[in-house]
Amino acid sequence: MVTSKNIDLLTAVEQIVDLAKESKLSKEFYRKADKYIKYISEKLELTKEQSVMIALFINWSDESCIHLKDISEYVKCPVVCILRYTDILESRELIRCRRKRNERVSFRVPFDVVEAFKHDEKYVPRRCTNLTCLELFAELENIFEERDNNELTFDTMASKIQSLFADNPQIEYVQKVKDYDLDTDVEMLLVLFSHLFVNKEDDDIRYYQLDFLYDNKRDWSNIRGKLSRGHHKLFWYNLIEYNNDNGMVDRDSFRMTQKAKDEFFGELSITNRSRKNKLEDLIKSEEIVEKKLYYGDNIRSQINELSQLIEDTHYKEIHTRMKESGFRCGFTCLFYGAPGTGKTETVLQLGRQTGRDIIQVNLSQIKSCWVGESEKNIKNLFDVYRNKVRKSKLVPILLFNEADAIINQRMEGAQTAANKMENSIQNIILQEMENFDGILIATTNLAGNMDKAFERRFLYKIKFEKPTLEARMSIWHEMIPTLDDSVTRTLATKYDFSGGQIENIARHYTIGNILHGKLDNDIDIITSYCDNERLDTRESRKIGF
Repeated sequence: MVTSKNIDLLTAVEQIVDLAKESKLSKEFYRKADKYIKYISEKLELTKEQSVMIALFINWSDESCIHLKDISEYVKCPVVCILRYTDILESRELIRCRRKRNERVSFRVPFDVVEAFKHDEKYVPRRCTNLTCLELFAELENIFEERDNNELTFDTMASKIQSLFADNPQIEYVQKVKDYDLDTDVEMLLVLFSHLFVNKEDDDIRYYQLDFLYDNKRDWSNIRGKLSRGHHKLFWYNLIEYNNDNGMVDRDSFRMTQKAKDEFFGELSITNRSRKNKLEDLIKSEEIVEKKLYYGDNIRSQINELSQLIEDTHYKEIHTRMKESGFRCGFTCLFYGAPGTGKTETVLQLGRQTGRDIIQVNLSQIKSCWVGESEKNIKNLFDVYRNKVRKSKLVPILLFNEADAIINQRMEGAQTAANKMENSIQNIILQEMENFDGILIATTNLAGNMDKAFERRFLYKIKFEKPTLEARMSIWHEMIPTLDDSVTRTLATKYDFSGGQIENIARHYTIGNILHGKLDNDIDIITSYCDNERLDTRESRKIGF
């Protein structure tokens, strides 16, 4: 039995939640739960009703999206009975609300609040005082992330930032911003530009990176119009400017002026940064190591033709003629086949041979836990590529490596948020490919499951097959030059390996020589590595180094 002496916050929550089930939050419920409600009320300085609500939210705190309907059904009372208390809980930062257009409102309980309840402590929002400039920008990144996730309204976000500034008047950046005495909406946009420059290293800021700041379309439309015409106050104060492309003003791309960088960021010792997008990795053509690849005659012929097509002189000529004829100008290629057959390495070598940099898509960063964020990421990716095409002397290659997850068959009648997101990403990619102007190569091991809509959008489709006997012999000799012809033929005949598998074995062999010295029985040692390379699925066995 729970007594007054052994009550703590979690115990009080447990008892309230148990008594609240199907209670309709009646007077009888409040009578039975009185001592537990009173404990939370006095500890957290909340009313009795607010104490009940936070107890119910804590019960669902392991959920990232808490819907009021779930709580309503649990206690058997209308949603409005719960809704009227969410504002005060949100203002006390005990819960966070996520509001997104065309989606159900949802809530979550911050981790720090749960930890306070575990330790039977009153939650007090953290005050950030005596920060350095760098620490200030770390806090700003958290606030903008919460705003981007629709957990903060514009007013709440602005209030948090202004409180952060008020608590840290010693920071030169804060002093400089406040010296301009800007209206709140202008100041918040300036702080967002500052955040993107400092935290994201971004000097190529686009509209899609700014629109999340505003609560409604009308406000954003007004701001966007002022930005596009150069009439915004940040232009008047010479704090932002347009980027340019070969001397032409790009009114869709912004950066902070050198004046602003010098004035605001002296404490950080940064004056010039360029964008580093987390969604892609740039592989410079001159940094790609030359590697000899072995193909069958049919594949070699297709790769040679593709190499000639994307050689700059031919590429420009074909691109111009395709455009004049009204055809799509993009070169979209699919490399498919078994793992280890050289698909990715072929893309790298094409980049090296033609002098084209490769933008490799980071698929793990594309998908976000928040619905809608992944779609924004994929649009951002293609925007970044178009921008690089405009600025590059040679059109770079956009590489979707191991693209199985994004070009597979779309799910009909998708119901779950995850499945809807997958379909949405695929639809965006299909649309982008329809109007694509550049060089796109995707690699996949599972072409059989590819959506037909993707299949017709790839102009070139090259199937990579496991190497022939002669090719395997050449690969063995290339990887381990000390092997004589009889050994390479024996290995190539006995083991139907891909080039990637042979490379694995060659690496094992080299490591063994380093650790143990060169041994005489090469064939036996390599054979043992070959046998270990083939996974035996007939019975369980240990796999080790």
